[in-house]
Amino acid sequence: MHCLRNQTRFYNKNLRMKFWSSAALCLLVLGALSHWLCSAETARCYLAEGFDYPVGKPNAVGYYKARGFWPNGHLGEDWNGGSGGDSDEGDPIYAMGNGIVVFSDDVRVGWGNCVIIRHVYREATGKIEMVDSLSGHLLERKVKVGQLVEKGQLIGLMGGNNGMYPVHLHFEVRKNLNIGMNRSQFARDYSNYYSPTAFIEAHRHLSADSKRYEIPINTFAPYGGEVTGDQKSAAGVTSSGGVIRTGKGLSIPVINGSGGYTPGSGIYGVDKIKGGSSAPVTPPIKSVEGAPVVPESKDDFWSRLKLKMADGQVTTGIEEKK
Repeated sequence: MHCLRNQTRFYNKNLRMKFWSSAALCLLVLGALSHWLCSAETARCYLAEGFDYPVGKPNAVGYYKARGFWPNGHLGEDWNGGSGGDSDEGDPIYAMGNGIVVFSDDVRVGWGNCVIIRHVYREATGKIEMVDSLSGHLLERKVKVGQLVEKGQLIGLMGGNNGMYPVHLHFEVRKNLNIGMNRSQFARDYSNYYSPTAFIEAHRHLSADSKRYEIPINTFAPYGGEVTGDQKSAAGVTSSGGVIRTGKGLSIPVINGSGGYTPGSGIYGVDKIKGGSSAPVTPPIKSVEGAPVVPESKDDFWSRLKLKMADGQVTTGIEEKK
């Protein structure tokens, strides 16, 4: 009987040990799962220490803007090599700053190969901000989703969307982290976009540190789809569509100066040309009946477009290629 009691106590003790071991294991698994679920929509990334141009790094030497940014019109910049034609096909495209790749795919349609990189940085005010940079029409993509990249790292090669366009880089800088490849669903103005050159020139050198910061990922809807409320919240967008995360966007000059088109001059800011000169140059602009086509305003653009359509002309001109 004494032996039986000892055996029973040993058996019960063994059961309790197995129970607590199993419970501890379950807690560890649940903790790990909880951590994964909480962090599944975020990534950790170092601050950008500044931003450079995506071609001819760091200062776009050897390249010019064939078409600039203007709201409700062209929402990015088109960059070309100075020798003209398609001789710049395959030229290297670089990350404008430290960040993480949040999109890398061949979208086909009017986009082709595209790469979107999310950058987190510190404004001069000390506020932590985020932007997305998009490089489109690429001949090849050299990075994958989830990959951390550094400023000046090769991310793709210049192309023309498989022959749809003359070879060039289409480059955008976005403050709204929900846009992805669904651009038509968002206001085409400063509430969602920066002028890329203006943004870069205003953020060439930034204060950084050795910490890594949590940034939202998976904030895009599938192509043609709608973003969810959770995605909007993660990206810092209000229910009315406004971006609450960004505080400095509208103070960055977009028209005139180095960031945009100078009305009446035929010059898109201070463009970089072969040989390293930073003197203003006039990009090659197609003409209609001998007159240069220059986008002085949205109204002028649409007026010209309507006139050409009424005359049965094919729409040409630098602002109308895309």
